[in-house]
Amino acid sequence: MKTSRIASLSVASNAFVVALKLVIGFVTGSVAIVSEAIHSTLDLAASLIAFFAVRVASRPPDPKHPYGHGKFENVSGTVETLLIFVAGIWIIYESVEKILHPAPIRLPWLGVGAMLLGAVINFIVGKTVQKAGEKARSVAMRSNALHLLTDVYSSLGVAASLVLVSLTNWTILDPIIGIAIALYIMKEALHLVKEAFHPLVDTGLSDKENATIRSILDKYQNRFLEYHDLRTRRAGSEEHIDLHLVVPSNMKVEMAHEICNDIEKDLQQALHNPKVLIHIEPEQERISTIQQGKPDSGNAT
Repeated sequence: MKTSRIASLSVASNAFVVALKLVIGFVTGSVAIVSEAIHSTLDLAASLIAFFAVRVASRPPDPKHPYGHGKFENVSGTVETLLIFVAGIWIIYESVEKILHPAPIRLPWLGVGAMLLGAVINFIVGKTVQKAGEKARSVAMRSNALHLLTDVYSSLGVAASLVLVSLTNWTILDPIIGIAIALYIMKEALHLVKEAFHPLVDTGLSDKENATIRSILDKYQNRFLEYHDLRTRRAGSEEHIDLHLVVPSNMKVEMAHEICNDIEKDLQQALHNPKVLIHIEPEQERISTIQQGKPDSGNAT
């Protein structure tokens, strides 16, 4: 399935779950179920954001966006995780209100059934979105999957609280479970927002990815003199890599081009979706640069 189709599946499933939880929440009077409906509403908003972000990010480069549209996914992922924080704060507020002003829960077993149905739907769709997001290295889709899977755990928690309330008549369990759900989803969001936000400020690739790049360059070190000014960054599912490659001044252009092609081919196989730019630099020019005392940026070998 294409990523856009999977994103649209997430939108449809979230719309159904939101309607289900809202109706059951008002019927039973459970703040935990209403909080879950609010959580799922934000999940729906996140699914819509992811749907449009994936479509935009897949567009080819154009005159206004010569480096492509990959960072639209990072913007989407950041907004989605911020929505999770908003959901958490709202759930805590509603739960505290229920503690201060307790009210009985009507038809708790109806709520249990609705929560279990919502959990099953979101688990199936969430795992599908998660698998597609990991395969496509899409931060927007992984953020969306996090929304769906945290909804599974929170729905199961609400179902458990409703069972306990019906057996013990301790209505305070309902808002306490609501607060626990809020703290959990906010904790999960904190990890993901770091992954989504860092590429927006052009943070370099991970140490593991940079080590892979250097090992590939070292593999061809007998065919060039050195490399320097190695820089990396991420934009959505794309890795951007650029460096200077120093070759003998008398090397033919065709041979230098062949070296670059071999390096790029290996990088394509080792990484997910690298965009590589290699600047060929003749040895004599490199010597002149060093003699003039111009500093390098990045790593050299």
